Amino acid sequence: MVADLIRDSTIGHFINFISNGRLLPYEDQRQTFIVPAHFLPRPLTSSDASTLCGDAKEQKNISGAVTPSTVFTRENTLVVDEKLEEISMKLDETNDISDPNIVRWYGDDDPDNPKNWSPAKQAFVAFLISLMTFTVYIGSAIYTPSIPGIMEEFNVSLPHATLGLTLYVLGYGIGPMFLSPLQELPVFGRNSIYMASLFLFIIFQIPIFTATNIQTILAFRFVTGFFGSPALATGGASMGDIYSSRQLAYVVGIWAIGAVGGPIIGPVIGGFAAQANGWRWPQYELIWLSAFSFVVLMLLLPETYEPTILLQRAQRLRKLTGNQQLMSQAEKDTQGETVAEVLKEALLRPFILAKEPALMFANVYLGFVYAIFYLWFEAFPLVFTDIYHFNLGLSGLPFLGFLVSAVFTYTSYALYQRYHFQPRSDRAKAEGQELAPEARLEIGLVASIFIPTSLLIFGFTSRESIPWIVPVIGAALYLPGIYINFQSILMYITSAYPSYAASVLAGNDLFRSTIASVFPLFGRTFFVNLGLGPGSALLAGVSLALMPVFWSLLKWGHLLRRRSKYTQST
Repeated sequence: MVADLIRDSTIGHFINFISNGRLLPYEDQRQTFIVPAHFLPRPLTSSDASTLCGDAKEQKNISGAVTPSTVFTRENTLVVDEKLEEISMKLDETNDISDPNIVRWYGDDDPDNPKNWSPAKQAFVAFLISLMTFTVYIGSAIYTPSIPGIMEEFNVSLPHATLGLTLYVLGYGIGPMFLSPLQELPVFGRNSIYMASLFLFIIFQIPIFTATNIQTILAFRFVTGFFGSPALATGGASMGDIYSSRQLAYVVGIWAIGAVGGPIIGPVIGGFAAQANGWRWPQYELIWLSAFSFVVLMLLLPETYEPTILLQRAQRLRKLTGNQQLMSQAEKDTQGETVAEVLKEALLRPFILAKEPALMFANVYLGFVYAIFYLWFEAFPLVFTDIYHFNLGLSGLPFLGFLVSAVFTYTSYALYQRYHFQPRSDRAKAEGQELAPEARLEIGLVASIFIPTSLLIFGFTSRESIPWIVPVIGAALYLPGIYINFQSILMYITSAYPSYAASVLAGNDLFRSTIASVFPLFGRTFFVNLGLGPGSALLAGVSLALMPVFWSLLKWGHLLRRRSKYTQST
């Protein structure tokens, strides 16, 4: 497994390329590779073919190919006549070859297909994707302990210093609209965009901790958020590359915990560092973590996007056989289009999809849910620093309550999938039907009640006469609401638009992040002027008002989708 991971990684591809396939070879680069006969370029003479036909029958494998020692070698390209071609086509009937020049998987059990990887390999790759997401997401909240030091050193106001958080969130909201669509181009795939953008994410952190003015910090916080964005927007799409639809909800749930864990742990590790060594140290921690992740991912994260894997296979087979007619389905689909046309379509697609009624409805709703979340976060320093007198390091510890509730929330979500949603889906399939994507929203609507409940408990128990653990418990109850809302909407939009997962997730990230990014700027003023109790009550009221909006999407979402040419027809 490790050898395959390294071979399929970014570093592995580079080593394979410069060694011309001698190092870290793919199966079709080995001397013993059995070439499917229909991939060979032109017929032999009849006299030669009559000899070859008998041998080929004896040396066929399960995919209907013939051995290179008999029909084909890397050093000497032999070819077959019409009779041998007829035989090879009969052997390949199980592969359903409608066009013999299209390079597909060699069978349902092709080991290069990410969905056929071993459970251990799939789990490890899922962990790597979650690590990448965690690394970028932690960059938002790890900045918050630096804000007091930035205010003091550069003599700026709290809203001015908080712009570093706002611009980072805005950057990772805008970035996917330009970077994620490139991941749907087979020539790039997932990995090349992930690795290139993560490298720039690391490089552009350097001007932040070496800055001599606030303007530099703010500019490069936006830039780092922009280049870190593909991991946040399309990590779920990468999970969909390697897991079947039955398993996807579970693994996207784990990935989402990694996404939630970043903003939660950021203030914890950043707070103690800033308290001990100044505002630059949380930024040092971020570059150390992201550099470590970059090295691990460069060495071990394989390509997961099916069209890219098959495109690379087609390129190797063209070189091996000399048959320039071989191509992947993605290449065939874009025949006659210029590079500019392909890029234009890919870059415009997220903006076109973002205007889809169902998607816009879901994205704006989730954007406001996140906006309330980010606004409410600004109450934490008022509660735990001003009321309970926690120092800068300790003030991040209450966020750990979210991790405790995350464990219970994910367990409950997995049980719901296992014992309610999946059996229901199976029954629908047994009747020849498919559950509508809107069914994914039901649990999100139920879980929404946790948000106002959490806000009310937190707001009205934050006082010196009540132990600090009570508002911590109240805050922890927020996570089931926002987590399951997030899960249900992401599963909804990707199941409704399965062919454009990266683009619809990019659009969701844009709406979610741009709406939420503005709210931290006035969060402290909001709670100081209204008070913790009334301010939390107002947010709870808004959250309750959003629940009928969510119900409307559940009830009438299918009508909105009928207007689209991109969506699944169910």
